[in-house]
Amino acid sequence: MLNEGDGMTGPIPVSNRAANIEYAIRDVVVPAVELEAQGHEILKLNIGDPIAYPGLPTPPHMVEAYVEALRNGKNGYSPSYGLPVLREAIAKDEQRKGWNATSDDVYVCHGVTEALQLIFAAVLDEGTKVLAPGPHYPPYMAYPQMYGAETVEYQLHSDDGWKLDFGDIEEKMDDDVRLLVLINPNNPCGTVCGEEDIDALLAIARKYPNCIVVADEIYDGLDFTGQHVSVASRSHDVPVIALNGVSKVYYAPGWRIGYMALHDPAKRMNNVRDGLERLLRSRLCASTPAQIGYLAGLEQDRSWMDGYATRVKQQRDHCLKRIEQIEGLEVEQPGGAFYMFIRLTDEAWANDDKLFVLNLLHEEHVLLVHGSGFSPRLGKGHVRLVYLADVEVLDEAFDRMDRFLQKHRTTNMS
Repeated sequence: MLNEGDGMTGPIPVSNRAANIEYAIRDVVVPAVELEAQGHEILKLNIGDPIAYPGLPTPPHMVEAYVEALRNGKNGYSPSYGLPVLREAIAKDEQRKGWNATSDDVYVCHGVTEALQLIFAAVLDEGTKVLAPGPHYPPYMAYPQMYGAETVEYQLHSDDGWKLDFGDIEEKMDDDVRLLVLINPNNPCGTVCGEEDIDALLAIARKYPNCIVVADEIYDGLDFTGQHVSVASRSHDVPVIALNGVSKVYYAPGWRIGYMALHDPAKRMNNVRDGLERLLRSRLCASTPAQIGYLAGLEQDRSWMDGYATRVKQQRDHCLKRIEQIEGLEVEQPGGAFYMFIRLTDEAWANDDKLFVLNLLHEEHVLLVHGSGFSPRLGKGHVRLVYLADVEVLDEAFDRMDRFLQKHRTTNMS
């Protein structure tokens, strides 16, 4: 029998790898939920979920394919690498982007986030590095440390459209960098890299034989510059892993279907491929009916995408005009995706963007994400806004932000 004092009354310890993970996009939801429980309506412009905003539903033919799969009993496990017919359709889609993908190069995952976890597990060891843009999507910082690796941020030019700083990349590259990441279009900044930038990045990676370029292209169908190209299509020797899926451009994030496509022109990723396949088999498979829904999106008519992209661009342009009129806010025009990374120019908020987000939430019930959540140093003094809500909601949010800024400016001066 256990007695008091036997050491069984304290908390069971959590691992450091779990305790140290932060995910700013969802962390700020916690106080918002508390306010909602108190009866407040929150204008949520924080999460990159297109289904959370009216007018951008998952296309009906994709939904019908998913439902038909359920009706027809296609609920069993799929092959671990994905349904062969879907892998073939993805390979053809990648071929259209300019490189010789085959179905054997494609692996279907639970979204791009799982693909990243698998890549990190297959490639990273103690003392290795991931070189990723700052600011960036939080899992690029959260997961590598689980494998004894570290993420090093390379700089984007915050006053020049968030373009890549190639000098900074050159300086930070070394033989320990196993993965060089390009998010294109970028989350959270909206940067779009064209051929010239991609070629420059590949030229750097080419000097390091153990480095793989990770091309996160989940927003590639939301490019408003006309400059976007596939990274794999530009490489004739550097290994590239392209990431994409159903979440953003096909407007089905909750389906959790993404993929990685391995472009290995010099045949140097055989061991990595074997490791990835072992990991894929060990976690069984991605959702079978959701894969069938994605297949319908790839194989059937895509003309609906034009209308969606037009709406998103119009809302981007509207937000740019509103931000121009608000003292205390500045923004570099995003070239793609559906985010704005807004600079806070009032000194108090520039030095504490998380406090700005929390105070704005509590006082005006507008929910954004603090820029430092995307990079403690390179995202500081910014906030990310998702501009997919109806124009009326966006206008109301900007009115409240303007009122908040004016109020605190007056308070600080008095």
